[in-house]
Amino acid sequence: MKDSYNHKVIDIVSIKLACGDCSLHQLCLPLGIPPEDMERLNAIIKRHRPPLRRGSHVFHIGDTFRAIFAIGTGSVKTYTITEDGYEQITGFHLAGELIGLDAICAEHHPCGARTLETTTVCEIPFNRLEEMSLEVPGLGRQLLRIMSREIYADGELLTLLGKKSAEERLAALLLSLSARFQKRGLSPREFHLSMSRNDIGNYLGLAVETVSRLFSRFQQQGLISARHKHIRLEDMEQLKELAGQAGSYRSISKLRG
Repeated sequence: MKDSYNHKVIDIVSIKLACGDCSLHQLCLPLGIPPEDMERLNAIIKRHRPPLRRGSHVFHIGDTFRAIFAIGTGSVKTYTITEDGYEQITGFHLAGELIGLDAICAEHHPCGARTLETTTVCEIPFNRLEEMSLEVPGLGRQLLRIMSREIYADGELLTLLGKKSAEERLAALLLSLSARFQKRGLSPREFHLSMSRNDIGNYLGLAVETVSRLFSRFQQQGLISARHKHIRLEDMEQLKELAGQAGSYRSISKLRG
């Protein structure tokens, strides 16, 4: 017998939200939910305006957990502070992705989240969402699925990055970003890198000089073309071969978004 979840779903984006292009399409509801329930869900979403400027915090390390956040436009990095006081980037998050899920257990944010560019976010108060999840089973089930696939995808990618050479790590990151852009209907080959070379090095565990050399080497090899922060992946197959375990990236692309 098939899981009842596997029938058609209706997107929150089809509800007449104030945002014309809502990133909360991940929190989709089973077909047939009464309009009043959809209106209730719409009512609890807080849309931050004006947009957050580059370098603004969505939340700080140690903040009390009250809400999860959906990135509408722009991008965000999450980070922790090491024992010796240095920033360690734990992830890059794109439009359409949720952040703050890792704070549910401890009830405070174990990491900070700072914008990499002008960014819009929607805030979903967790207590209200939790209440609605009890009344609308499909919503709670989808929230659990989102949490599960984010945890799994992060673990898979970090495992891949941790076992590879510098070249393989950068190839892995570019392919991960490519898959996530594609999942949101954007070009998987050509995109803007909002993060700095220093941020990339921090995340991958590489010196910024190494990252710059790798970008130059990838261009010379015809794998990519780069102009400032604009990247085009010229040879996807070679990048996949360099990164290895191409199937894992297909899995990550399915899990993300």
